[in-house]
Amino acid sequence: MLQLRIARLTKPHGLKGGLKVELYTDEPERRLVPGATFNLQVPAKSPWHGRTISLRELRWYNTSPVAFFAEIPDRTAAETIAKAILTIDQDETKLPEETDAWYDHQLVDLVVMRNGEAVGTVSRVDHLPGQDILAIQTENDEVLLPFVKHFVTGVDLDERTVTITPPGGLFEPAADGEDEADEVPAQEVADVVAEVKGQSSPGSEKASSTADGADNA
Repeated sequence: MLQLRIARLTKPHGLKGGLKVELYTDEPERRLVPGATFNLQVPAKSPWHGRTISLRELRWYNTSPVAFFAEIPDRTAAETIAKAILTIDQDETKLPEETDAWYDHQLVDLVVMRNGEAVGTVSRVDHLPGQDILAIQTENDEVLLPFVKHFVTGVDLDERTVTITPPGGLFEPAADGEDEADEVPAQEVADVVAEVKGQSSPGSEKASSTADGADNA
């Protein structure tokens, strides 16, 4: 089973055991519900190593989430668990409930295809405020591509491929045979990115971490 990362406990909040939370999920209303139990990613010397905790309540203060757990009654206890990462067991083949969405670990290492030819592999997924970005490792460089349907036209987990139609100039040599003189100028590429920025991303649930095989759920 995959350990899917859900959130990180950043620091204590108040005197009643609350902890500020950095979310690794786009669906806190589904993942962080009363009674939900989490594994803990902590150093081996931590008193919480090997234990689980159960969420009592998630509150929002000025758009910032604060979690309260059954095992953490006060601020003193909260200070001992700060910086811990909450994880859950996840079937590696299970997809997010959202349509056209994948976890990061399902995308990493997929072969990137352009015009029927392999141009690289997905090395990671970056989650930016405006959209997700595919980092594609080519033979000589790393290319960053907005993860929107305008540029990413298909993901086939069975074939282990991602099909893309990027703007000209991102890959060298251009896969469609265009000359360097015909490449799209950098500003025009930026304009294209801006135009599609409002599209829904076909990418991960932001519930995954590729570094340790987990998820930002």
